[in-house]
Amino acid sequence: MRNLRSAFFVAILAIAVAGTRPAWAVNREIVELQTQVQQLSDQVTTLKQSLDERMGVLKNLMDQNTDSINKVTSAVTNIQTNLQKEQSDTSNHVDQLSGQLQSLNDSLDELKARLGKVTKQLEDMQTTQQSLAAQASQQAQTTQQQQAQLAVPPPDVLYNNALRDYTGGNVDLAKTGFSDYVKNYPNTDLAGNAYFYLAELDFRSGNYPQAIKGYDQVLQTFPDGNKAASAELKKGFAQIEAGQKDAGIASLKHVVQRYPRSNEAMQAKDRLRKLGVSTASAGGRRAN
Repeated sequence: MRNLRSAFFVAILAIAVAGTRPAWAVNREIVELQTQVQQLSDQVTTLKQSLDERMGVLKNLMDQNTDSINKVTSAVTNIQTNLQKEQSDTSNHVDQLSGQLQSLNDSLDELKARLGKVTKQLEDMQTTQQSLAAQASQQAQTTQQQQAQLAVPPPDVLYNNALRDYTGGNVDLAKTGFSDYVKNYPNTDLAGNAYFYLAELDFRSGNYPQAIKGYDQVLQTFPDGNKAASAELKKGFAQIEAGQKDAGIASLKHVVQRYPRSNEAMQAKDRLRKLGVSTASAGGRRAN
């Protein structure tokens, strides 16, 4: 247990120092943390082996005690039988048999008490083993989370890398990058952009229901963000492609009403005209 506490203290100290070191030092600290996790795992394995050996000895002792109890019980039964048959013997003989019976009963009680103690020790050791294993697992999980936090790039670096992959056509890398960004930096100004580009990736892949959810995320969480107009426009397109024509037309009309002089409004009007929907009333006023 003292070794586990020392390893935990070293891991915490390494994480605190890693925050002030350059990238190569952080990588070295991550390697050290991984080594410490492995050491903790080895210690738990060694302790488990030791506990298994002790439990094996205790189980063997329990088997021996059980066998002794069975033998004593059998002897008591035999003596009781003999005592009943020899009731007509002299009182001295009866007293002798009674004394033997009492001695055997005392031995039986002692063996039962020993068996109870051994059983209690076995249960305590199993509980200790489970507790140590749970502590080691929790420590390993905490260390892994700390490693993951150390490996997360700054928000601007993470966003720019994802945007570069998006414009370069690296779909999988872009999706991973934007997902990591909204996971680690959900409240920044660029989080709305990241949600928008995730929805765009779903739109391009033909996953229109998921794209609609992504555009709604932008509109609900960042209603005044710089991607709000584009999100509502693309939401209308996605609804139409998904077979939700009436909802899509309503979304496009709302774009025209709310952003009448924007490029998104022009695209919405063009799509409405192609659908045979009049845009005269839609662009006549600006929504509150």
